[in-house]
Amino acid sequence: VMDHLANTEINSQRIAAVENCFGASGQPLALPGRVLLGEGILTKECRKKPKPRIFFLFNDILVYGSIIINKRKYNSQHIIPLEDVTLETLPDTLQMKNRWMIKTSKKSFVVSAASLTERKEWISHLEECIKHLLSKTGRQPCREPAAPWIPDKATDICMRCTQTKFSTLTRRHHCRKC
Repeated sequence: VMDHLANTEINSQRIAAVENCFGASGQPLALPGRVLLGEGILTKECRKKPKPRIFFLFNDILVYGSIIINKRKYNSQHIIPLEDVTLETLPDTLQMKNRWMIKTSKKSFVVSAASLTERKEWISHLEECIKHLLSKTGRQPCREPAAPWIPDKATDICMRCTQTKFSTLTRRHHCRKC
C-alpha cells in the first residue's frame, strides 16, 4: 500500500494540506517516496495535564502538533523519524485509558487513544511502518530510549535516586537520565 501511493497526486495533495495547516511554523513534509498513511487526535500526557494533539503517520516519520483550529490550523510541529521509534503498551490508569508509550533516543512520551480499537490500529500501523523502514534501511531499532516525562502530580521524589524530595527550594526535575 505504501509504495503504491508514493508519488501520486492525491498523496501530494494530502501532504500539502498538512503542511498548510502548520503554516510557516512547520517544516516542509513533501519528499519523494513519502506517503501520508493516516491521521488522528491522540491525548498526549504532558507535564501538568493530558492534552489533545494531532498526529500524522507517514511511511517514514510521525508528525504531531498542538491543535489551534481542528482540521485547519496546528502549531508546535514535532517530527519523529520512525526508524528511531519503539512502542510499549501501557496499562490503563484512572485518568487515562488505551495508553502506550512512544520511545525514541531523544524523547519518550505517553499517548492514549479514544478507544481500544483505535489504540490497536495506531500501534499496528506504527509497527508495520517501523518494520518496513528498518528492513529497507538495514538499521537496528533504538536500543537506549530517552526516559519519559513524568506528570508533576505522579511523584514528589526524584525518579532516579528516590531520595530527594521536591519542595519550593528543591525544584522538581523530570527524570531524563541525568
